[in-house]
Amino acid sequence: MSQSLVDDQAEAALGLARPVEAGPPAAPGRRANVRQVLRFLLRRPGLLLSAVVLVLVVLASFWPDLFTSQDPLKGVPSQNFRGPSGSHWFGTDELGRDVFSRVVHGAQLSLKATLIAVLVAFVVGGLLGVVAGFVGRWVDDVLMRFVDVLLSIPALFLSLALVTALGYGTVKVAVAVGIASVASFARVARAEVLRVRQAVFVEASRASGARWYSVLGRHVLPNAAGPVIVLATLDFGASILAVSALSFLGYGAPPPAPEWGTLISDGRNYLANAWWLTALPGLAIAATVLATNRIARALDGEWSRR
Repeated sequence: MSQSLVDDQAEAALGLARPVEAGPPAAPGRRANVRQVLRFLLRRPGLLLSAVVLVLVVLASFWPDLFTSQDPLKGVPSQNFRGPSGSHWFGTDELGRDVFSRVVHGAQLSLKATLIAVLVAFVVGGLLGVVAGFVGRWVDDVLMRFVDVLLSIPALFLSLALVTALGYGTVKVAVAVGIASVASFARVARAEVLRVRQAVFVEASRASGARWYSVLGRHVLPNAAGPVIVLATLDFGASILAVSALSFLGYGAPPPAPEWGTLISDGRNYLANAWWLTALPGLAIAATVLATNRIARALDGEWSRR
């Protein structure tokens, strides 16, 4: 009997089977994951509808010509104040401009400002929270006192003060809204970093001699990023409302730019005879905010439990 056969029998008797080489993941496993996601969506029609609404808004932001071919800035005065119809889905305004076309093209401005606001809040707030939670000591005290000051000021008032100092415009409004949301991101990021710092695998990594930047990049940040990303999804809806509110007050892009808040502001003077000028752009804002909140709630609770 050969020596290799004797060794195999000995390993089998001791329960020490040789490891099997791992091959590429099987295709049925990927198909099962896709079926699981589809089943998860189909069982929640509200979530599926929210995803469709958000996809349509994103498509309108980047490719508005997919939805309308009309010029949002050019009107026909003889067709002013026409109600919603087959030729003008959202009616026309006081200058005969198609309101649906203005809402579709306005999605680009509003979504651009919202993305900038969320990115500013995510980067600045996340950086403050990570530094405060990871470094600790007096750095944590100083940064968190600064965050407490931001939290003590209502977000809309802080945005108004910042946009007054920065000046008018879509980008400046977005930066003001983003800075006003920094405090919540810093709080969540700090709490998650403090939680992960106490984990056993982080202590083991430090005990094995890993550098602080290796511990931060390989262990702390990946495990603390989840709740901050969910907060960014939730803050997306709040930022849409904040950007639209500042545009409504006249701090956004100057007319005739069709920002969503500006559309509502222009239509409020004609509520008595042209309700659609305010109601339908407001409905677009409400649908987008509700869709993002529903998706964030699914990511935060339902999908994580699954």
